[in-house]
Amino acid sequence: MRFPLFKDGGDSGSREDDDERELFDTWRFNEGRTLEIERPIRLSMKPVGLALEFSEAMGIPIVHQRVVSLFERLGLQNEVQFIPVEVEGQTEPWFILNALQVIRCIDDARCEEVLSWQPEDNRPDKVGQYRDVAGLRVDVEKIGGAHIFRPWGWLVVLIVSEHVKTAMEEEGITGIKFLEV
Repeated sequence: MRFPLFKDGGDSGSREDDDERELFDTWRFNEGRTLEIERPIRLSMKPVGLALEFSEAMGIPIVHQRVVSLFERLGLQNEVQFIPVEVEGQTEPWFILNALQVIRCIDDARCEEVLSWQPEDNRPDKVGQYRDVAGLRVDVEKIGGAHIFRPWGWLVVLIVSEHVKTAMEEEGITGIKFLEV
């Protein structure tokens, strides 16, 4: 079984308002936990044009209602949280896709290059953690039955199963690209 990497085909950004930027703290959407959002998150679409059903705002997946419906049909409600967002100029429902699992599965030996934080980097809080991962490869044995997750130590990527990849392609979801990992 292959586990392709979710990668966006478009780009959107957030408003420049300081309150909105604080609300849209991107790192909390990579932690693999359910979030309680008290105020609506508002985004503007840049560049203005045709909205893609899968895109990113500051590295966070923003998806159309069609993606939510597909994940519900696939029975993946326990693996993701969909957080409503307001997208400037859009009347249809949009959501942040928040993956709820982080799995320790990076196969260091099979990756092109793995760099870890070292004591000489003067970041004692990060020593031993990943600093960079090129040519990401995962150990399928460590993934179990997960269909969507982020790899522990390299939370900047979102990984989906072959099953999810195929379903998204068959559904014709716009804006997606996959890389095998």
